[in-house]
Amino acid sequence: MSYRILISDKLSEEGLKILRESPDVEVVNKPGLSKEELLKEIEEADALIVRSGTKVTADVIEAAKKLKVIGRAGIGVDNIDVEAASKRGIIVMNTPGGNANAAAEHAIAMMAALARNIPQAHMSMKQGKWEKKKFMGVELGGKVLGVIGLGNIGSIVARKARGLGMKVMGYDPFVTTEKAKELAISVVSLEEIFKKSDFITVHTPLTDETRYMIDEKAFEQMKNGVRIINCARGGIIKEDALIKAIEDGKVAGAALDVFETEPLPADSPLIKNDRIILTPHLGASTVEAQVNVAVAIAKQILDYLTTGNIVNAVNMPSVSPDLYRVLKPYISLGEKIGALATQLISAPVEAIGIEYSGKVADFNVKPITSAVLKGFLAPILEIEVNFVNAPYIARERGIVVNEITSPEKHPYESLITVQVKTEDGYHRVSGTIFGKEEPRIVNIDEFEVEAAPYGAVLLIENYDRPGVIGKLGTLLGSKGINIDQMHVGRKKSGETALSMIQLKEPVGEEIIREIEQLDDIISIRQVKF
Repeated sequence: MSYRILISDKLSEEGLKILRESPDVEVVNKPGLSKEELLKEIEEADALIVRSGTKVTADVIEAAKKLKVIGRAGIGVDNIDVEAASKRGIIVMNTPGGNANAAAEHAIAMMAALARNIPQAHMSMKQGKWEKKKFMGVELGGKVLGVIGLGNIGSIVARKARGLGMKVMGYDPFVTTEKAKELAISVVSLEEIFKKSDFITVHTPLTDETRYMIDEKAFEQMKNGVRIINCARGGIIKEDALIKAIEDGKVAGAALDVFETEPLPADSPLIKNDRIILTPHLGASTVEAQVNVAVAIAKQILDYLTTGNIVNAVNMPSVSPDLYRVLKPYISLGEKIGALATQLISAPVEAIGIEYSGKVADFNVKPITSAVLKGFLAPILEIEVNFVNAPYIARERGIVVNEITSPEKHPYESLITVQVKTEDGYHRVSGTIFGKEEPRIVNIDEFEVEAAPYGAVLLIENYDRPGVIGKLGTLLGSKGINIDQMHVGRKKSGETALSMIQLKEPVGEEIIREIEQLDDIISIRQVKF
């Protein structure tokens, strides 16, 4: 059987060679297609390989009559409508890790350029000037580097910085003490990173939690003369706050490869500031990185087309279609339990225990475990986390994952329990399936609850006294906030209760602070599914 593979962005020759040497493949290499041309070419394609240039929109996917898989030669899949592909049963693959070293080296290069004013001195020389005194720099050796995010790229940066004689501190709530020892760095709080670092480099994804992680408040905590590097994602650093911090003398300079708006507008204030070094998202732009991702995606696409093996899929676990249909409700439940568990913790993770009880224990639970880990890790990592690579990422970060299966049914036909061990203690979340595929959270720590995991949820621990629920409802009502559902869970013994208030939209910090001031409120946390 012959497969037609359409390549609509420039792919390195090494990747093309692998595809062309396969006897089962017809390679259609047409980079730079217009939208109309792409719609026509995609009709008979079995596979599509893209980089960041091609926009694989819903109408492109709809035009594909035979498409089985889309391969992204790189990490991000922002240019692919993954949901539309999933609805059509099309696998979407990427190549995580192929450009990690390139991105890490670029961050180091930007840091060195920032320390020694290299771009500014270069431009001065090009203008025929000799301004030796103007471009006094600082040395990297002996300086404190704060690395925010110790995933694949951040870990490489930490190792390279140590080689330069820097003192490295890292912030990452999902890196264990053992992993920190391996990197030979100290893992500290975000506040300590801000207060003690001479240089700060960012290596996290852009999520609701990390957007504007470095803002006015963060800059206030930093030491005078700090230097900032961002080669991760635009939007993690609040750009107008950065400019003001530089103008006020708090920040000595910044080096940015990524921006809130890309391409960077010609009238951006970032361009006008001489103490900000800019590059046009070059993190992965090396010959080696492009070869790595091209070779990886070529092999992955061929493997899937010829054997059905799924590697680095972002929208499907690695199971047979028949088993996937059976496990789908449990996979969805596991991912939601993981997503909830990760929002309950505030200390580095040491281990995750996943217990399967009842009917679900009879299945191959590996895909569910992958779903739990995906839900747990995805919100806070700088790489795409999928069902395939989630266990590998957990191992890479030194997180011990234990699976336990038990035929015991408890009160439910099937029960999935996730227990997370951190340096501060344990958190526990359990869930089950009602009917055929309705997920329910039935336990949070020691509280027995019953809630559908969706939307935004306020988790409020309060003293179990009359009137508390009424006060909560009155306050939210006065703010025009409609409660979608509300559940109250109680411990088998004790004086406290857990109120789960489900909302259609998240509430702001001001409302959370007002709830905290109510009588009998012990704690409040907003989580999102």
